[in-house]
Amino acid sequence: HLQVTIVDSLNKRIQFLNHLILQLGLEGVECLHARAEDAARLPKYRDKFDMVTARAVAKLNVLNELCLPFVVKGGCFIAMKGNDPEDEVKGASFSARELKSRINKIHSFELPIEQSSRHIIVIDKLQSTPVKYPRKAGLPLKSPLI
Repeated sequence: HLQVTIVDSLNKRIQFLNHLILQLGLEGVECLHARAEDAARLPKYRDKFDMVTARAVAKLNVLNELCLPFVVKGGCFIAMKGNDPEDEVKGASFSARELKSRINKIHSFELPIEQSSRHIIVIDKLQSTPVKYPRKAGLPLKSPLI
């Protein structure tokens, strides 16, 4: 029953995922070759998803700008982080507010074999993303919201 959209700037990865989807006969999965900053400006994707996740590509204040524009009002962004994300969460409080969201909960757990800690941060989207976000490609990483 899930509809999944995967966004990646690397076309090689998108082609591989499309191949897997075809081979496995998966339905309801769309792969989009685009930068998050560009895709989030398209009406088809902006403020449309109940839940958004991201692989570990940046600090939380940057991930907020890349991911929250995709989340519908009332939906959530879920980020996984490694050891003690407290400083990163504090550093992301401005970007969360600026992007009309709030950090709701941090779930902590330990990986069973590795025995290393992980944290899942749940950020609730309170309102639609302001029009000026996300900023143009590359800017969120070069000049994060702090």
